[in-house]
Amino acid sequence: MPFLPENAAASLRLAIDCLPQGIVVFDAGLRLVVSNARYNDLLALPEDLTRVGSALFDIALFLAERGDLGVGDAARLAIERINLLTASPVTITQRLGRAGQWLEFFSSRLPDGGLVISFSDVTDRVRAEQELERVNLSLEGRVAERTAALTRVNSELEVARAKADAANHDKTRFLAAASHDLLQPLNAARLYTSTLIERAKSTAFAELANSIEASLTAVEDIMSALLDISRIDSGTLKIVPAPVAAQDLLRKIEVEFAPLARDHEVSLRIVRTKAVVMVDRTLVGRIVQNLVSNAIKYTPAGGRVLVGLRRRGNRLRLDVIDTGIGFNRDQHRLVFAEFSRLERGARMAQGLGLGLSIVQRLVTALGLTLELDSREGIGSRFSLYLPIARNARPAGVSAQTAPESDFGTLNFKILCVDNEEAILEAMRGLLVHWGCDVRTALSLKQIDREHLLEGWYPDLVLMDYHLDQTSGLDAIEWLRHNLGGHLPAALVTADRSPAVRALAEDRGIAVVNKPVKPAALRATISGLANQGGRGQGRSPGGG
Repeated sequence: MPFLPENAAASLRLAIDCLPQGIVVFDAGLRLVVSNARYNDLLALPEDLTRVGSALFDIALFLAERGDLGVGDAARLAIERINLLTASPVTITQRLGRAGQWLEFFSSRLPDGGLVISFSDVTDRVRAEQELERVNLSLEGRVAERTAALTRVNSELEVARAKADAANHDKTRFLAAASHDLLQPLNAARLYTSTLIERAKSTAFAELANSIEASLTAVEDIMSALLDISRIDSGTLKIVPAPVAAQDLLRKIEVEFAPLARDHEVSLRIVRTKAVVMVDRTLVGRIVQNLVSNAIKYTPAGGRVLVGLRRRGNRLRLDVIDTGIGFNRDQHRLVFAEFSRLERGARMAQGLGLGLSIVQRLVTALGLTLELDSREGIGSRFSLYLPIARNARPAGVSAQTAPESDFGTLNFKILCVDNEEAILEAMRGLLVHWGCDVRTALSLKQIDREHLLEGWYPDLVLMDYHLDQTSGLDAIEWLRHNLGGHLPAALVTADRSPAVRALAEDRGIAVVNKPVKPAALRATISGLANQGGRGQGRSPGGG
């Protein structure tokens, strides 16, 4: 067997170095052509015997002199070993290694007279076989031992599973707690930045303010993605399907993403519908949010994004269609992989590549179907199939919210309650800039102690959920009881669990997630004020 060209030998070495077995190839003269690192490590050969051209006899002689081949004359042992490896077209042998491990050798002669030898450490297997032979000496002993082993393994598996479940629970609980603590200062920063953006318009600071906002949004997206993945993987994701007005989902998308589309100079069109679907509102909403966010981010200025539903048999197909950069069929799997981003997309927008991975996980968890059709340079269509809710009224439909607008002032009296002073200051700054009369408190005790509501009746209340001494939901009920009548309220919280949202909706309380998006907050305030009988631009009520 002739020596390989230098580049071919290098390629072969690179390939076989990845194998877990020791590999060596000898030519017809039984001189070394190539070997991998595992071969050299297992045999512990000196460097001069691993070079190309080393003779098999020299290697065998070294092993014999070291004692690897047994007791006796080293030269004779080396020759016997070579004869054993080369006598037949294929041989399989075992021997003890230098460190006392069992090595199994598989040798095969090549058509040109060369020799290929592969070997691996089979100590565990040999010991298992020896143990099996011992156990087989007695049928009763074998049955008893296997039964005991099975019982032990099952017990260990049960303990391991319990530990894994506890670890997952602890991880999810930690992430939830950590995210709440991290989202609090992030929420204050977003509110301060929103006020800065509005006041910096047409000034030299506008670009700087927008850059800060983009960075904070990126942090929020990463945290939300990690929380979603944690909930899905830990099995703590609770799926609660109910009849939902599809238009309610789409209206929320329009309010949340209209500013993003405008900033990217992309036309966002939401097609109205009267359809009612049977879905988990929060989780399906998260899927659609990720799809629409991606569509806007990866559609160049002047492009279009269309969101709407079509009936397909006994299901509804929710389409998110864009005229963005698209991708070819070979990349379909890649776009759903975690931390995977296509080169052109990475140049257009920041991110970790988790959005579509979360979409796929949620679709699987919900038992839904997601279709993808995309053409590079033309655009993409993501289609989510949803079951139709028949003869059922939509449950838990949120208050009607008006589309976000940059114009006009909000002339409302608003009470803000949060246990973070920085958040209250930031919220006050934004709401006052919008023309609101704002009073803030850290707790119900402060409201009572400082008589904040004497001679002043709020049009609505924005309440944190995690207060120091009570929950925000109970605090809202207390305010409604003491102020009398119906007080429009929104829960402003970093807790994104479906359970909290369901509790709020049962009490007719809107939910705004931290970090607060100004467009969503403004739309919620307008909707709540209209719900309470107030209209934008009217004089504040009092009493």
